[in-house]
Amino acid sequence: MNQPNPVLTATAPHGSDTLARCRDLVTPALRNAVDRLHPDLARLAAYTFGWADGDASPRPDGGAGGGKSIRPALALLSAEAVGGAAEAAVPGAVAVELVHAFSLVHDDIMDGDERRRHRATVWKAFGIGPALLVGDALLALATEVLTRTPDAVAPAASDLLSGMLVDLANGQAEDLAFELRPWTGPEAVTLAEYQRLALLKTGALLGCATGLGALLGGAPAEVVSAMTQFGRQLGVAFQAVDDLLGIWGDPATTGKPVFNDLRARKKTLPVVAALAGSSPAATELAALLGTPHTDERALRRAAALIDAAGGRTFATEHARRYLTGAQQSIDAAAVNLTAAAELRRTVAFIVDRAH
Repeated sequence: MNQPNPVLTATAPHGSDTLARCRDLVTPALRNAVDRLHPDLARLAAYTFGWADGDASPRPDGGAGGGKSIRPALALLSAEAVGGAAEAAVPGAVAVELVHAFSLVHDDIMDGDERRRHRATVWKAFGIGPALLVGDALLALATEVLTRTPDAVAPAASDLLSGMLVDLANGQAEDLAFELRPWTGPEAVTLAEYQRLALLKTGALLGCATGLGALLGGAPAEVVSAMTQFGRQLGVAFQAVDDLLGIWGDPATTGKPVFNDLRARKKTLPVVAALAGSSPAATELAALLGTPHTDERALRRAAALIDAAGGRTFATEHARRYLTGAQQSIDAAAVNLTAAAELRRTVAFIVDRAH
């Protein structure tokens, strides 16, 4: 049976309202950026963001099914927390959302995932070639958008974005390398290595969002650095919850099949943590994962063994610990205490609902 996310004891009551407010600020600018693409690429981009179906007809929900715009919201709220205006951070929010979309399109190709957010992935719907091209186009747009920021901050903004892109590429390379490593033994993936992966992939993207928000909100360099580190900590918590949902998440919520990460044989945090132990459950899990094929019954058994070996508890506590650290970092860097409180609530809401 699917269980609710245990990371938090309560969900922030106004988190969804905050995300909706930020999405309303960012979406027009994001659409304007996409409109600069060739019509064929713009059509694929509209599908990627959930604005339209495969035949280019607008979606009845207005694209709300395309995601919660978490990263843009972090950029805008970070700008407000350091005393700036949310509107000033819109270019950074757009750039980060474009990079996020690019990464999802390419990740789905590399992972062979056929479903995302309850419908076919871009490569499955349109082919690998067009998917690669629209991913590249979204990345190019992200760099272009930041050239439109004020001259005083444009170089620093570009540095944040380019550094994040290098981390993303390195993280993806590490992720692919993990697939070739054994489940157990001296060459197995360690918890420290997985921690580095989470910082490179999810942490880098969220850190760029919060850092760009602070920068465009007018914060000095030391505050920008502190807010960037806040985003990185949040990214680690977010990834841990995402890993939990990748095994135990409700398909109606995640848009992917139950046990999806186990089916794909991904070495996610609950699995790595479970295999790091020496309990009978860990031993049985290693043997089960070492078999070349796993049917639904075996996947269900593997999920139960991960839980019994402590992997689920470890990932939950890991997420809670990094969420707490991230929220404390907000207090250390914030100028606008009201905005900081909203950011803390939204961060809790994001991690509680991460998928």
